[in-house]
Amino acid sequence: MTRISLRALARLTVPALLSVQAILTTGGTAEAQHSCRPADCGRSVVVAPLSQAPPSQGSCTSPEKAVCMIRGETPQQRRESRETRMRYHALLGEMDRTECEMRARGYTEEEIARRLVAMRNEAKDITRADMSPEQVAKLEERNREKYGNPLGPTADQLYAKYGSWKAVSDAATRSSRAVDAELGLEYRPCPCEQEQSTDAPAGITGNAPAADAH
Repeated sequence: MTRISLRALARLTVPALLSVQAILTTGGTAEAQHSCRPADCGRSVVVAPLSQAPPSQGSCTSPEKAVCMIRGETPQQRRESRETRMRYHALLGEMDRTECEMRARGYTEEEIARRLVAMRNEAKDITRADMSPEQVAKLEERNREKYGNPLGPTADQLYAKYGSWKAVSDAATRSSRAVDAELGLEYRPCPCEQEQSTDAPAGITGNAPAADAH
């Protein structure tokens, strides 16, 4: 999937995601909010209101730098951060669907993992376009310190950490629960058994693209 198609996906899914946010914030049972039907997966679910506290001036106890950044934001900035996070979740949903379709077509675990890591780093790049230069600089600094890469770990770094390509795929499609919780969100993944399409995702023909294998 190209950068253009991912950007288009983000633009198309934001109105629908915000509609879901409004519905879940204003009504509905707890059971409805926590169900994960096929129509509900691959997106954000609002599970708590945003904090209206003023920007935190004290030390941050969270080990997640992104959480500390959110706590230092104004209520308006937190609303913008939530919208950005929802766009990121929509891109993770596309990754879930790509993984399922690649599995159905017989790709190897390594091919799948490398493609998902490339897509995740691209998704980070896209969503950071909505952030301030200061926010982006802080996230990139954290990733450089930890991985030597402003967008995060490479597929090979994740393989060295987890020891299997399936674990790399799982890590690539996982959303930070700490960050999601800070924004009152949960991510609903799409299990492969819910996917019915037998068509290859955009940009996938034959073997995985060579660009994803680097």
